[in-house]
Amino acid sequence: MTPARERLLARTGAIIPAYREAPFIGAVVGGLKQYIDQVIVVDDGSPDETADMAERTGALVLRHKHNQGKGAAIQTGLRALLRTDVERFFLLDGDGQHDPREIPRFLEAADSSKAALVVGNRMNDLSTMPAIRRWTNRFMSWQIGALCGQELPDSQCGFRLVHRDLIPLLLRCSSGFDFETETLLLAAREGNRIEFVPIQTIYRNETSKIRPVRDTIRYFKLMARYAWGGQKKVSE
Repeated sequence: MTPARERLLARTGAIIPAYREAPFIGAVVGGLKQYIDQVIVVDDGSPDETADMAERTGALVLRHKHNQGKGAAIQTGLRALLRTDVERFFLLDGDGQHDPREIPRFLEAADSSKAALVVGNRMNDLSTMPAIRRWTNRFMSWQIGALCGQELPDSQCGFRLVHRDLIPLLLRCSSGFDFETETLLLAAREGNRIEFVPIQTIYRNETSKIRPVRDTIRYFKLMARYAWGGQKKVSE
């Protein structure tokens, strides 16, 4: 790695929202630390050893006493990043679905395109993606892309590289699982460039943390608000 690249990565951080990820979080943090020094794990009220495992592998751990949702955990990490000199940061899940070895792809895409938001695209590799997730993602990506005014091949991927300038925008987003959707809607509406990079699809036997009825209702409420021109948070 060149000295210039080392200096660049010194100003690159990562935020991992985590809830009950003790079996995986250590490997995720360890993989990230090969590229990034400033790794923040936000333990969202986990009843297991998620926080302890993250600390043992070198992450700065912030704790929620109670589970508040993925978006809220990310926003806690964002507020911490505001106190640093980090210029851009990765968002990724703590369950091992996102491979830190793909970080260089994001960095190259950001450097070449100057995009404020670079999102992973899993839709080129569907061999291991469950069919229900595949079709749901395609439908949601088509629907969200129509509101954004651009094609979004994978709107639901949580592996992202974000420029610091977008932190105020992300702090306006929902605190739940619709955080990732609203990030795209706000970023596009405010004229920010969004790029996608192909990444592999990794699924294990983990239990989904999505609450189907509640989160589906929240999603359609969010889409309705943006279709009607609003940008308010969805009520919790």
